[in-house]
This record gives sequence, C-alpha cells and structure tokens, in this order.
Amino acid sequence: MQAVAKLKNVPTSPRKMRLVAGLIRGKSVSRALALLKFEANSGAERIEKLLLSALSNWQQGNEEGRIEDANLYIKEIFVDEGKMLKRLRPAPQGRGYRIRKRSNHVTVVIDSMTEEQLAVNTKKSKSAK
Repeated sequence: MQAVAKLKNVPTSPRKMRLVAGLIRGKSVSRALALLKFEANSGAERIEKLLLSALSNWQQGNEEGRIEDANLYIKEIFVDEGKMLKRLRPAPQGRGYRIRKRSNHVTVVIDSMTEEQLAVNTKKSKSAK
C-alpha cells in the first residue's frame, strides 16, 4: 500500500530543494533517513520530517503490518514551484530591481517493495561489490 505526504509553501527555492530530493529518490526509507540526517543542505531537515510523516501515514493505513517487515522505499518524490513573493529593491536613478522570493511544494510517495523488486535490488547490491 502506498502512503503520500505533502509539504506546501516551503520558503526555499525549488532548485535547492530538488537537489535533496534527487539524493533520496528510489532509495529505501531507512537509507534515505540516514542520508538526510547528515546532509548539510537546509532542505534536508524539512524533507526528513516529511518522510517521517509519510511513514506515519503508511502505518495508519497498515495497522497489522510492521515497518521493519515492509521493505518500504521512496517510490516518488517531486518538488513543484509554490507562490512567488515579489519585492522591489531600490536601484539607482529611480528604478527598482525585482526580488523574487520563491517557495515550493514537496510530495513524497512511499510504497513497499514486492518480492521481485527486492530480489533485483539485492542482486544489484551483491554484484556491485
């Protein structure tokens, strides 16, 4: 079963947030949480909280399932642009430079791996050594 969590109007530029999202896309939830804990980017802390929220949502939907047995992974994570606050900064000769304060929306979808996906992932990790 899938679980979705959304974070809206985050006051960080989407470009910076996409760097963190690309870091954890397709990884297992436990590995992604470990990566985010030591990431220096400011968006990592927010995505870590969002991932924990998605994990909680999955647990609410699957009360009989255990998180350790589920082999959860990040199926999708994407960052969309949010509202843009436009400000003017005084410039020479009566002009004004526009400042765009960007925000974004982050969506995370987690899912449990099937036996086939799990077999392929373990095979890849063994052959990579």
